[in-house]
Amino acid sequence: MFVVVFGVSVLIFSILMTFSPERRAAVYVRSPQQAQNLPQLVESLGLNDPFYIQYFRWVKELTHFNLGYSVVAARPVWDAFKSFLPVTLELNLYSVPIMIIVGIWLGTISGIYHDTYIDHITRIFAIIFWSLPTFLFALILLMIFYGYFEVFSPGIISDAYSVYIHDNPDKYTQYTHLLTIDGILNGRFDIAWDAAKHLFLPVVTQVMVIIALLLRVMRSSMIEETSKDYIMTARAKGADKKTINFKHARKNALIPVVTVAGWLAAFSMSGSIEVEVIFTRQGLGWWLANAAIQLDIPVIMAMCMFMGIIIVTANLAVDILYAYIDPRIRLS
Repeated sequence: MFVVVFGVSVLIFSILMTFSPERRAAVYVRSPQQAQNLPQLVESLGLNDPFYIQYFRWVKELTHFNLGYSVVAARPVWDAFKSFLPVTLELNLYSVPIMIIVGIWLGTISGIYHDTYIDHITRIFAIIFWSLPTFLFALILLMIFYGYFEVFSPGIISDAYSVYIHDNPDKYTQYTHLLTIDGILNGRFDIAWDAAKHLFLPVVTQVMVIIALLLRVMRSSMIEETSKDYIMTARAKGADKKTINFKHARKNALIPVVTVAGWLAAFSMSGSIEVEVIFTRQGLGWWLANAAIQLDIPVIMAMCMFMGIIIVTANLAVDILYAYIDPRIRLS
């Protein structure tokens, strides 16, 4: 795991080194006077040093959470990361469990009843939502529910509640910085409800698209499993359909689905860029998108490292789940 993270860090830093020292130094320019003294700035930052010296200097700063300064957030990268993370975390806290549970359940049902009207309906659903671009689906939802019905607003929370939380730290404690949970813990169910309404459309957008993919993978896997010899033998011995489908076939069909679900959960946690940008939720995805537009290099590097760590951790979790689902992997 640590070897992979090391490889990711070297790759990220190598890509950064494709920019000239002057271009990298320009990130730190805050005034015309500094722009005129760009060579001196390059020298003071050590951007002409050999690759390995610059790399180990960066890793050293990384271990102390000194990730540089974010132009987009107008504060240190680590401070900005801590403020944007809860927004992304809250979105995924609700969307990831729903998309995994519902996607696997619908895929199981579709695989069991394949070539029936139930299968045709779920397949049409999967094709439509997997083919539909995420940003387009998000815009359609926003136009209908906010533009016409004015029921679900973009953003994180209403301005009035945002001001109240900011101005009353003695009355409202931010235990987790997750608005729906903190609202309940503080006994302010109106704040929790308002935050939930702002979460509804982003969660629906993220869930519908990912469910479509998980449904198709699970359906194909279930059809393959139910046609294998051990299932045929179980049927011949008179085992009931529920035991065959849900105890034997589904458990083995989960193996390829776990891989896909792990990757999707990892990418979702890394920041759902399209969802956060369209619904103006200032989370990690929104921050990364704006950093890319303004070439905020410290943010891009920090987010790439975070995404790499999340994906490596997800792969480790998937391997552990493999051992639980398939005992043969544990024995080998």
